[in-house]
Amino acid sequence: MKPLGPIPAGYAAGPDGVLRIGGAPVTALVAQGGTPLFVYDRDRLRARVADLRAAMPARLAVHYAVKANPFAPLLAEMARLVDGFDVASGGELGAALAAGMAAGRVSFAGPGKVDLELAAAIRAGATLHLESAREAERALAIAERQGITPRLAIRVNPDFGLAGSGMKMGGGAKPFGIDAAQVPDLARRIVAAGAAWRGFHIYAGSQALSAPAVIAAQAQTVALAVQLADAAGVDLPHLNLGGGFGIPYFPGDVALDVGAVGAALADTLGALPAATQVCIELGRWLVGEAGVYLTRIVDRKESHGAVFLVADGGLHHQLAASGNFGTVVRRNYPLAIATRFAAEPVEEASVVGCLCTPLDRLADNALFPRAEEGDIVAVFCAGAYGASASPAAFLGHGPAREILI
Repeated sequence: MKPLGPIPAGYAAGPDGVLRIGGAPVTALVAQGGTPLFVYDRDRLRARVADLRAAMPARLAVHYAVKANPFAPLLAEMARLVDGFDVASGGELGAALAAGMAAGRVSFAGPGKVDLELAAAIRAGATLHLESAREAERALAIAERQGITPRLAIRVNPDFGLAGSGMKMGGGAKPFGIDAAQVPDLARRIVAAGAAWRGFHIYAGSQALSAPAVIAAQAQTVALAVQLADAAGVDLPHLNLGGGFGIPYFPGDVALDVGAVGAALADTLGALPAATQVCIELGRWLVGEAGVYLTRIVDRKESHGAVFLVADGGLHHQLAASGNFGTVVRRNYPLAIATRFAAEPVEEASVVGCLCTPLDRLADNALFPRAEEGDIVAVFCAGAYGASASPAAFLGHGPAREILI
């Protein structure tokens, strides 16, 4: 038997024993258009942003990383809650602007930006986070042709990473950002070219649950930003600290202590000039626990004594929950039989999807209440890197519905 990941706090059953999301029973939600279905809880989004602001220094602006979940209604809600958006493609730039975020509060990072994307960002007035010296020259040339002063920042590849992070974004040879040793010369070049200099973006890693590790990385980030600005002889108008805040997915995971992170950051930011604007860029931590993926059991079968609950969804919507998105050892996500949410577990079963591949598993040999055809399975922590990070076209089953309630 393999344990399930921890269900986020606050999810509960109604008097009928059925899971409720945003006050509504899942049976009512799926009745509106069927399964598979992603449900995003607006109240959880609002509470999460409020909790972050309460924990962090007042000086810190909050940006949302659109890559975590670009669902248009969710973006529109987030545009009202946060101070800016961070995007990683021309498509995300368009989605951010369509959601109502002012272009001056949008930053665009990511390697491999094509000229059309650079031109669109410059034309809109977004800040480009440059990933190479060559990209800087292309941006300056495009801006000159357009007759527009570009807003340019440098994404720095630091010499350190974020300890314990699920995905290292800095330290050593990386496709992301410009090695710290090369930054001062490029910063001087950007300022001398007459661009609107917007400072640094330093992002060391993601999906960290250790407060001491996050605190240490943020302190190193601030110190490096000051050092680079001094070495270049330029001002430090803005510093994007990146993100890295993780959420518990797997058995044994413990939530990040954001209170401790915020208290330490209040002291760390004292090393920055008073005029420097500072932001944190979060995606998963803000929206991940606000989403639930619902899929219906269409078959219950046994094979060599093992029980398989076959659902109408699967890895084509929830690649991460299937264990095929960046994990080496497959572990179970938080998952439950939503229509029997209050019932006691009585049997070991695996929840599998409808795809013709053995990779399509949503839960492996876990303990559940007895479930039958027609029961609804809930996969939690589905608000980030779910629908948009999964191969919805695989085997022709198509995308899941998405709703914000």
